[in-house]
Amino acid sequence: MPAGVIVSFIVVFALIMIAVSVGLKFFDARRKRQVASMLQTASGEPVIAMSNLLKEIEPERRAGLQAVIQSLHFSKHAAEMIQQAGLNWTVSRLMAAMGLMTIPGALLGFTFGGPAGCVGGALVFGTLPYVFVRKKRKKRLDQLEEQFPEALDFLARSMRAGHAFSISLEMIGEEISDPLGQEFRTLFNEQNLGAPLDIALRNFTNRVPLLDCRFFTSSVLLQKQTGGNLSEILARLAYVIRERFRLKGQVKAASAHGRMTATILTLLPIATMLGLLAVAPGYLQGMAADEDGQKMIGAAIIAQLLGNFFIKKIINIKV
Repeated sequence: MPAGVIVSFIVVFALIMIAVSVGLKFFDARRKRQVASMLQTASGEPVIAMSNLLKEIEPERRAGLQAVIQSLHFSKHAAEMIQQAGLNWTVSRLMAAMGLMTIPGALLGFTFGGPAGCVGGALVFGTLPYVFVRKKRKKRLDQLEEQFPEALDFLARSMRAGHAFSISLEMIGEEISDPLGQEFRTLFNEQNLGAPLDIALRNFTNRVPLLDCRFFTSSVLLQKQTGGNLSEILARLAYVIRERFRLKGQVKAASAHGRMTATILTLLPIATMLGLLAVAPGYLQGMAADEDGQKMIGAAIIAQLLGNFFIKKIINIKV
């Protein structure tokens, strides 16, 4: 037998074995993801491995940064923020990012503002990761709020067609796109794995801290206790939510001038400072080197933050 035929056979056989191995690993990984998606804990954190459910593990003692973080109240708040933002982060990672961002902020602030600028720059840059998490959380909650009326209509139609409430939850988790579909799948999985309906709905409300979600939870629990047509209740709730959206749009249009004013008043001093640094580089350095000038710079930064805060409070109308 020619050597070329033998080599070709070995190469083809190796490629087939590699393809089979990759395919098996792919299907195994997909199966593990499906199991991990079903085995959600009450807090919404995914279970890493199924073997953890079969072991009795003593409370793990955390050391170092994690122990310090857990001793603070900020730990719980940050964990909730990260979970509601849909990020695959930990509190330690967020704190480490905030700590690392203070270094360039302190250096940049010390270069232009001396010791006072060093402290201010460290504070501003250190809060950027936290601001990023809050922005992601707000964006995700806005998407959830936008999807919620459609989900309620789907749930009402499903129950009107004769499906049970749990089956309707499963269907809505499969049909509605993420992020709301993911939350309904978690709700269904918790109930399907034995959690009482009120506990599962309470966990759902904690994961989705929206007023509409509280209305939905209250409606379902009240109907469970007193009876009634749940599909009609959910349809009316979807109508009320859409009307509230329409009112929020009108309020947003009416407060557009205030938001534009807040943006201009916030960016104008920063743009003026950058322009002076570009046109006359030595103009502001003398003020930053003087002790009274440093106090004035610090007072200006504080006044700028307070002004922006109060303007936001004025134009932020609750609906």
